[in-house]
Amino acid sequence: MTQLNSKKAVVTGGAMGIGFATSKRLVREGCDVTIWDMNEEAMADAKKDLEAIGIAKVYAYKCDVTDKKRVFELAEQAKKDMGQVDILINNAGYVRSGRFCDYPVEAWERETAVNLTSMYYTIHAFLPGMYERNLGHIVNISSAAGLVGVPDLAVYCATKWAVYGLTESLRMEAIADKKTGVKFSSIHPHFLKHGMFEGGKLNFIGNLLIPRVESHDDIARDIVEKALKKNRHVVKHPKTLHLAVINRALLPASFLPPLMTMLGIGNSMKGWVGRPGSEHASK
Repeated sequence: MTQLNSKKAVVTGGAMGIGFATSKRLVREGCDVTIWDMNEEAMADAKKDLEAIGIAKVYAYKCDVTDKKRVFELAEQAKKDMGQVDILINNAGYVRSGRFCDYPVEAWERETAVNLTSMYYTIHAFLPGMYERNLGHIVNISSAAGLVGVPDLAVYCATKWAVYGLTESLRMEAIADKKTGVKFSSIHPHFLKHGMFEGGKLNFIGNLLIPRVESHDDIARDIVEKALKKNRHVVKHPKTLHLAVINRALLPASFLPPLMTMLGIGNSMKGWVGRPGSEHASK
């Protein structure tokens, strides 16, 4: 099991939700942590709370992760502040619910930039150093929507499927390059009861089979205990999400739409309210 004490971590979207919950767990493990977020007020509160734990150093910077220049500037700042970066948590995310043609293409380009393209920047900034040391771990937040298609979330699903593939490809590159000390994990949470996906849910049958996630810390625990410490490549929450992969492998493709309809996926975003100002925050 990997020990996290004295590791140095960067968490995007680190002021709220999964990002903040993960940062708290990392600080308690003895990691120095740099959080990036767009919400300056939330970030100031988060920094204060993290510093109150009193175990490790905490740094916080305003960052729009779609701004390539800013990402690379702050990557250098993180290396200056902490000496190096051992852990990267790509958590910043954005969701817009609605039919694909109900919004202009520019709206979907923004969602793609936050959820996917930004990871190109952060990974490109930190991966070379990890390769040089043959040591590091990159955790990318995907989603249950990175396993199945969900109505009203076409672009969100597209980005989260892509995050899943990106993570797997980078892992295989590291193995091929004999950089096995560099690890990669993708995290796939179902709807959380609070935060970005508040109000999103399956029907009664679906919720029995795949219940919503109670708290952001449930996912933070998975990130720290399963991905970082145990090097789990793919972490799904709840575990019944494995059924999505099993069904896709074993059942005819024509069987999946009626099965998902039976679980209420077709109307799962009808009650969605989300979190006001949730851009660049975690689920």
